[in-house]
Amino acid sequence: MKIEDRYREFLPEARRIVVKVGSRVIEQKTGKPDAASLRRLVSQISKLHHQGYEIILVSSGAVGAGMDALGLKTRPSLVTDQQMCAAVGQARLMAQYQGLFGKEGITIGQLLLTHMDFQHRLRLSNAKRTLEHLIRNNVIPIINENDVVADEEVKAISSFGDNDYLASLVVKVTRADVLVILSTVDGVLDAQEKRVPLIEDLKEAFRLVNPALSNGGLSKGGMDSKLKAAQNAVKAGCSTVIACGRSPHVLTDILAGKDVGTLILGAF
Repeated sequence: MKIEDRYREFLPEARRIVVKVGSRVIEQKTGKPDAASLRRLVSQISKLHHQGYEIILVSSGAVGAGMDALGLKTRPSLVTDQQMCAAVGQARLMAQYQGLFGKEGITIGQLLLTHMDFQHRLRLSNAKRTLEHLIRNNVIPIINENDVVADEEVKAISSFGDNDYLASLVVKVTRADVLVILSTVDGVLDAQEKRVPLIEDLKEAFRLVNPALSNGGLSKGGMDSKLKAAQNAVKAGCSTVIACGRSPHVLTDILAGKDVGTLILGAF
């Protein structure tokens, strides 16, 4: 058995999983929801849910879905236009999730959060209580940035990083066992663009993907923001797996302990 495989033996025993899916995983180039990708994602989450795993989904994609619904070919530059896209697209995206999870006999609940929700004690307490109540009642929470009222992300100021950092905050609030970040690459890549199965030193990982810190490696799929999210999760004792969300069985393979994606071990 490879040492990387031995480190993954705990994954099937995890119970509470935060799954973050990036917009490019579940959208076409136009921003329109990719029906096939959404079906694969929902099918895997549903299977894990029925097996007893507690799944919390952090999903991007609202702005892109709104662009498609409004007939926009390119992402608008004005914050107000992006917020309009988010308002239209969030409803469109949730309708897709509602239909797909409904066919699996699963009820979903929506939470739209901002930075202020995590900085204000009462609002954070309310969000935590709602999340716990949804999970106890067998409801899958679906979380997104509330772009309509919070322009931090669309302005790229104090950004959640396409919901990567938001997912790590949800990990801390819910005391999740594992954070799975689904992207369009197989995981963290080395200078030869080969997948790195296991990361024990995040400092080396940052040098690997950030050309400003190292001569080797390139940032792939916003990998820097994903590593920052993993760093936040690791401090909370939560291990993180970064993997390709377009792989047909990526979630079920990860929680079966298979050598998929890049595993970043949590601190204990």
